[in-house]
Amino acid sequence: MNAINLSVMAGAKALHKPKSVNPVDGGPAQIVAGLSELVCVERWNETIDVVSFRFQAGEPMKFDYKPGQFMTFVLDINGEQVCRSYTLSSSPSRPYSLMVTIKRVAGGLVSNYLIDHLQPGQRVRVLPPMGQFNLVDIPAQKYLFLSAGCGITPMYSMSRYLTDTQIDADIAFVHSARSEADIIFKSSLETMANRFNAFKLSYALESAAASLLFSPKISFDIGRLTAQMLQTLVPDVAERTVYLCGPEPYMQAVKALLAEFNFDMNRLHHESFATAETAARHQLMQANSPTKTHENPQAEAFTLPIFNLAIGDRSTKLTQGQSLLEGIESEGLPIIAACRSGVCGACKCQVLEGETVSTSVMTLSAAEIDAGFVLACSTTLTSDVALKL
Repeated sequence: MNAINLSVMAGAKALHKPKSVNPVDGGPAQIVAGLSELVCVERWNETIDVVSFRFQAGEPMKFDYKPGQFMTFVLDINGEQVCRSYTLSSSPSRPYSLMVTIKRVAGGLVSNYLIDHLQPGQRVRVLPPMGQFNLVDIPAQKYLFLSAGCGITPMYSMSRYLTDTQIDADIAFVHSARSEADIIFKSSLETMANRFNAFKLSYALESAAASLLFSPKISFDIGRLTAQMLQTLVPDVAERTVYLCGPEPYMQAVKALLAEFNFDMNRLHHESFATAETAARHQLMQANSPTKTHENPQAEAFTLPIFNLAIGDRSTKLTQGQSLLEGIESEGLPIIAACRSGVCGACKCQVLEGETVSTSVMTLSAAEIDAGFVLACSTTLTSDVALKL
């Protein structure tokens, strides 16, 4: 029988204080490079197939991270080390615990084992929170949060943070779900909508009962999100900065409908876990490096290298491990990406300057490879790069 390595604890006192988390009286703790151990203190169902887990250290401590970032779990399953990243659904404005919200996925190794096995009193190993999809690195005056399914988690963290720390933060939040029963954080979001006048909450539901009734402050429509529906729910969409998270087909559909408005794609930002596990493995190598010094704990705070991607007169920053395709799409530039797995060859482009690493060269001829052609979906940067589409 398969088993996940989750050590059962008699109580929180059995957990040794992780060296990478500082006590409260030393100020807010910043999880630094290397593994930390957290204890699960609570779990509950958000919907029939979505579970939230709350974690703390072995004694009261504050955690410092940015709203919208994700945390990577490092687990031993069947004798193999597995890394999986989940967005923190908690807010740093409530810093004494961390929360992740996980959806059971058919065939999903980690999601199923965590939901089936992780109970309060057990501990897990994690890597530091990371990710550039957050409110600190992407500031705005007027927010539009667009999410579907479990993509709601960073938006929930951001919403909680803004309503905790700002007066009348201008937030429009449109979440897509299959039905009312599938809305994650439904009760908490309704409380926010009722308490904060500048928090405008809307739902796009694929199906709904005729008797469906929300709070008067919550809008909803039936069907998948369309340009007309979005314009009705958020009339000033063109004036907002958009934060987008959800399944890939949903995010592609949203990008297409925003294009119908001639929306400024420079103000569209989206979450992507496509390279999170690669980054996690890099973190582990950094943490286990025998040459790492421990004289300055703050110097150990983990950061991935950031490179510049130049495409004509446009440029964007990519973290090591992010694909060329992510950078191209973040700039709203036209590119066909049919398979997104290095097979179809539709996203072929040419590297004019700089160094890259590719995991697939399928459909490329030897002459094209020599000329610098790569597949955007399967190529990452190892230096600043100039690209031609």
